[in-house]
Amino acid sequence: MGRQSDPVRHVTPSGRTPGPKTPGMDRQQAFATEQTWSGLVRTEVGMASGWHHHGDYETIIYVLAGALRMEFGANGSETVDAAPGDFVYVPKGAVHREGNPSSQPSELIVVRTGSGESTFNVDGPATD
Repeated sequence: MGRQSDPVRHVTPSGRTPGPKTPGMDRQQAFATEQTWSGLVRTEVGMASGWHHHGDYETIIYVLAGALRMEFGANGSETVDAAPGDFVYVPKGAVHREGNPSSQPSELIVVRTGSGESTFNVDGPATD
């Protein structure tokens, strides 16, 4: 149970701060604690992010607008396509990149739980 001294916090769109950087993505941080990270991520039409992983964090993504194409696996050979209303789970340490194949900018709500650094940019996925 939470402590009564822990305040409820509120972040408006103008109160979000820049999140961890990955090429091709605009991460806007709402909250970051020792065990969670949350925010909004935008990807422009036709763009794909750089390859990255989230270390010891599990990630849940909710697609608000646009589309999400998640590439992962050996040589990036696996994909998941998600549309508005869909959730996507990314396990700890999974190297991936996110793209937006739709005709409008994508907006994703992202919540991570774990510890340590939340984002590691890498050259690409491992090969088999």
